[in-house]
Amino acid sequence: MNPEQEKQWSIVDLLKKTTGFFIEKQVDEPRLSAEMLLSHLLGQNRLWLYLNHSRMLSAGELAAFRALCRQRLEGRPVQYITGEQYFYGKPFFVDERVLIPRPETELLVEHASALLDARKGLHGDDACRVLDIGTGSGCIAVTLAALNGFSLFTAMDRSAPALEVARANAETFDVLPRITFLEADMFDVELASRFDFPFDMIVSNPPYIPEEEWPGLQKEVKGFEPREALVTPGGTASYLAICRIAIVALKPCGVLCMEIHAEGAVKVRAIMESAGFTGIMVIKDYSGNDRIISGRVAI
Repeated sequence: MNPEQEKQWSIVDLLKKTTGFFIEKQVDEPRLSAEMLLSHLLGQNRLWLYLNHSRMLSAGELAAFRALCRQRLEGRPVQYITGEQYFYGKPFFVDERVLIPRPETELLVEHASALLDARKGLHGDDACRVLDIGTGSGCIAVTLAALNGFSLFTAMDRSAPALEVARANAETFDVLPRITFLEADMFDVELASRFDFPFDMIVSNPPYIPEEEWPGLQKEVKGFEPREALVTPGGTASYLAICRIAIVALKPCGVLCMEIHAEGAVKVRAIMESAGFTGIMVIKDYSGNDRIISGRVAI
């Protein structure tokens, strides 16, 4: 994108030019990328851009916008450029230390929140305790904490840098006092013994992409998102580890709720059944793919 230096650009013309340039360079979601970058630069939302489409950009703003576009052309995800990804209606801080939250994970939060509401009646005034395994940005634990004021959370991740991001998001959304952050690895065979109390629920969006699928992922994913948050041996190693933890760390009738690969329901159900979980249910996402699975520990 090399407009003449002396030319002034309106918002609408700059978006049109940038979108065309991104299309030419095969940038994913070219229009959305252009809008999000310009919104971020101007400190406004995307609707504001259209309500102020004739506003002219200063030379400094144009130079800064070009710098953002160069990052996008290198494949860097928009969310890492802007430092923000909306999840469940909230702007979460994200960077390369954590996986970018996906819309599908909002279904996990919805299902887990409904299950927590159901358990509230069993506890009276006692708080439910929830463990989020592989918390990353904290989007699951933080959102559930905001939705369920009666619950206490442990947000676990083996990455200390990821926990820094999660803690910052918890502070931003005023739920920090109800979340304990734990640096631990789900593959630690003695992990369950580290918990001081049993949990009512364990929730997780674990790595579930089989290693053989990694080469076929988008360059934005392979080049910038943390591989260890996405890939697991055979696509099932994480579920085996989580079930080993959950069957010990959950209370009787405690709930395990996880996100799954679109083609992983049969394998994960078998893992959960072998571990001793009952009442297993699978929920589809809005594209009709199996996406969420949950089950209970027997009494």
